[in-house]
Amino acid sequence: MIAIASDHGGIELKEAVKRCLDGRGIAFHDFGVFNDDSVDYPDFGALVAGTVSRGEMTQGILICGTGIGMSIVANKFPGVRAALVHDEFTARMAKEHNDANIIVLGGRVLSPEMGCRLVGIWFDAVFEEGRHQKRLDKIALIEKELGQG
Repeated sequence: MIAIASDHGGIELKEAVKRCLDGRGIAFHDFGVFNDDSVDYPDFGALVAGTVSRGEMTQGILICGTGIGMSIVANKFPGVRAALVHDEFTARMAKEHNDANIIVLGGRVLSPEMGCRLVGIWFDAVFEEGRHQKRLDKIALIEKELGQG
């Protein structure tokens, strides 16, 4: 199951992405927000990243105004590889080379159509392993050395 959340700056894009997930038959849990009242993005980023970090959800989608804040929050969690994507190439590489388990989008910089397209590309891409796995192993070692993994 996929975890999804946004702050107030990403709610419109989140609702569009949810419709796209429904269209693909992908199950998700929406952790909020549910209106456009101003909130603090770290609260919602932590909800999704925490579930992915603990293995309760396999992947996540986070959306804030630019995507930057949610990316920063999500990558604080052990085992999370959150990638901020803004075009087709970065969406594909996020999965193929980095095996990103959370995709992050900017609700104020992407149209609903482009956001859905990027999520679809990310879902359809496959991690290439090989030399890329070696690099992910190094990231896991850094987490362990920092007491995070």
